[in-house]
Amino acid sequence: MESVQAIKQRFEIIGNDPKLNRAIEKAIQVAPTDITVLVSGESGVGKENIPRIIHSLSHRKHGKYIAVNCGAIPEGTIDSELFGHEKGSFTGATNTREGYFEVANGGTIFLDEVGELPLTTQVRLLRVLENGEFIKVGSSQVQKTNVRIVAATNVNMLDAIQKGKFREDLYYRLSTVEISLPPLRERQDDIHLLFRKFAADFAHKYKMPPLKLEDQAVQVLQKFRWNGNIRQLRNIAEQISVLETKRDITASMLQSYLPLENNHLPSVIKDSKSESDFSTERDILYKVLFDMKSDLNDLKKLTLELMKNGSGKVQDINPNLIQKVYGAQSFDNEISFEHTPNTSVIAHNQNPTVYTEADEPFQFAETVEEEEILKLEQKEIELIKKSLEKNKGKRKAAADELGISERTLYRKIKQFNL
Repeated sequence: MESVQAIKQRFEIIGNDPKLNRAIEKAIQVAPTDITVLVSGESGVGKENIPRIIHSLSHRKHGKYIAVNCGAIPEGTIDSELFGHEKGSFTGATNTREGYFEVANGGTIFLDEVGELPLTTQVRLLRVLENGEFIKVGSSQVQKTNVRIVAATNVNMLDAIQKGKFREDLYYRLSTVEISLPPLRERQDDIHLLFRKFAADFAHKYKMPPLKLEDQAVQVLQKFRWNGNIRQLRNIAEQISVLETKRDITASMLQSYLPLENNHLPSVIKDSKSESDFSTERDILYKVLFDMKSDLNDLKKLTLELMKNGSGKVQDINPNLIQKVYGAQSFDNEISFEHTPNTSVIAHNQNPTVYTEADEPFQFAETVEEEEILKLEQKEIELIKKSLEKNKGKRKAAADELGISERTLYRKIKQFNL
């Protein structure tokens, strides 16, 4: 088994980051097997090196190695590219064509950007992974293939599954072993090494003296975020190699080639709506009404317990409910309840308000309360709709904004048929 250092030299991989070394170690370990591997990482981190390492160290190394960029093939032709088609199966199919899975039989297929595959193609791919079977477009004959699949993606697959863009069963079938490559900003010590390698390559290519970075320029290089990762670093190195006449690069010279970063600056929000202030106040009002409805419901529960309870003693009423309505108080000293036949008495601070069952004010209060609850429900529905729309249908984010649990929000959505 080759060492990590030997593999890096063989495939011209620059860097000594522990996460990078661990990824290469895993590739070396799984190479002799036929285990399906999923390589994850941001765009530009060098994911294409891992399947090449796996193929070269496997027993399939004398077979074909085909790399397919799934995101670059139109949805209408991806099935034909992967599985082939029969003559006349669609307009323009003048001949029978072999797909990549047929051509690569006995070898390895690298499916780059596998997260971009259409759902219908995902079903076909799952069948290949499970039993090695596929059917050409326009054919009814089942064919067999023996290929090893290594896939790569730069998207969060669990998010894609949750949004219904990727099949969960296919994800777990692809990620038997998952190899993750770190972004360049997490490999600060490797950034200067990579830049020097690229600068030397371009100096040889364009027949110029190699670039040399001053110490401050190296610090600028290492502090930059490199959202495009190694691909972006290589592009910057090539620009400077071609455009700069001086070969000693200062920090200011390097800075002029780097795009502006606003990641760590305070965000400036443009006032695109003239009624933004009113909208904010309205949102606050809706939230107050939302909380008020909850308080009214608690008060209603307490009132019902008082009316149903025959003893009239505070100790017989649910203490948690009393505390929720009146707050953390001394119930014995500040709150008392009395109950006589056909009479309900609610007293606070020894100032009782008495309602008999025949009193019209009490009946009117019930009617008013029902109307208020109805209005509050309408406001609650409007607030929930607004929050869901604002958070693009994400229930967790909407629940956090509303100050309720996701489970409560889900129940409300079902209750109001939203």
